[in-house]
Amino acid sequence: MKICVIGGGGAIGGYLATKLARAGNQVTIVARGETLEAIQKNGLTLYMEGEIQPLVARVKAVSKITDVETPDVVMLAVKAHQVEPVIDDLAKIMGPNTVLIPLQNGIPWWYFQKLSGRYQDHPVETVDAGGAIMKKINPNNILGCVVYPATYTESPGVIRHVEGNRFPLGEIDGTVSERVKVISQMMTDAGFKSPILEDIRGEIWLKLWGNMTFNPISALTHEHLEGICQYPLTNDLARNMMAEAQRLAEKLGIVFRVDIDRRIAGAEKVGKHKTSMLQDLEAGNSLEIDALLGSVIELGRITETPTPCLSTVFALTKLLNTKVQSSQGRLSLPMAA
Repeated sequence: MKICVIGGGGAIGGYLATKLARAGNQVTIVARGETLEAIQKNGLTLYMEGEIQPLVARVKAVSKITDVETPDVVMLAVKAHQVEPVIDDLAKIMGPNTVLIPLQNGIPWWYFQKLSGRYQDHPVETVDAGGAIMKKINPNNILGCVVYPATYTESPGVIRHVEGNRFPLGEIDGTVSERVKVISQMMTDAGFKSPILEDIRGEIWLKLWGNMTFNPISALTHEHLEGICQYPLTNDLARNMMAEAQRLAEKLGIVFRVDIDRRIAGAEKVGKHKTSMLQDLEAGNSLEIDALLGSVIELGRITETPTPCLSTVFALTKLLNTKVQSSQGRLSLPMAA
């Protein structure tokens, strides 16, 4: 397949691009700066969990989305707040049959598209102000996906895989189409687990359940997953946040296939892994707090569900993000009196 990975120099994008290219697909990635230069010179290098020798893939790398020929598949591997700035260029390379696979964490901009009920086509303002993205992208092109692997960028063009290989897929109208079968097989051939789900939104909530809690808590405390789960007070906070989210999600028809205890146990099992938000904090990058938590609070308002714990953690993390950005990534703590 002819695949474009936007954000292919990032941890998840690079992981996908490397394995898809090595499986025989024609992969073009869009990257910038040192990452673009490194990939053009050396290709993508991926160190898999438990493996000494890396996987190396020579892929075409460009700096502009509009330099990409119309692909069969676009994997949009950028943060949620980075989608709107690239949406005009993305729309230009989309063909009528191009499959767009958004890989953002949190509640996606398309959440209420092709969803029957009172909220159908309701924009998620937190991640798509004024429905700007919805207006540019045809929902018929979208294929839902949930990202489970843990990866990180070691250096420009070099990716480290920590654990996991699951990328569940699903049509946003709940059907099992021929194209989702083809994409699932493409992912399987590249070494991923991509089961086809008839309720991709339920899977989004299952992943988000952990992201919306552990990510901001880790950024506020500088603690890894295992530590957050094992410390009683942060464990309780995570439980309360998850309970609030479950109450509002159930009002939207979501059925959680695991309980809170099992979800927390799963996070603890990952071990001493830094969440993506903590990695961004340490790198001085903008935090993905709106998509992971702000959007959930917005759905709480829509469904008239109180979210006191979620709102408190959101306010603290938003302030932290403001301080990081205003100090250009260099946080300094005041001395005690």
